[in-house]
Amino acid sequence: MKKFTEVMKALSDPTRTKILKMLQHRSMCVCELREALQVSQPTVSKHLKILERAGLVNCRKDGLWVDYFLADGSESPYAGSLLGNLRHWMENDDEVSRLVDRLPFINRADVCKR
Repeated sequence: MKKFTEVMKALSDPTRTKILKMLQHRSMCVCELREALQVSQPTVSKHLKILERAGLVNCRKDGLWVDYFLADGSESPYAGSLLGNLRHWMENDDEVSRLVDRLPFINRADVCKR
């Protein structure tokens, strides 16, 4: 029961859902996510920690950056199932579409040096 509610709570926040939708398209660092969402770095980090704890997101170190990407769902059947469904959900949502359309123009070398 605990794992299920943890995943559901993680998905209940619109910002976390937007993060997952962006990570469907590519791995991203905190600076890139901050730029796309126009929120503070600590806010993005807090959301990522919740998504990690729920088994929805993983990270790996890449030189100076830490890349975040969608988990494979192996840690939790609930996370795996919801990540699979999320690929098809909200594809026509205006907010999600705007964020995804901006992704090609967000360059980590530019946004991380600010």
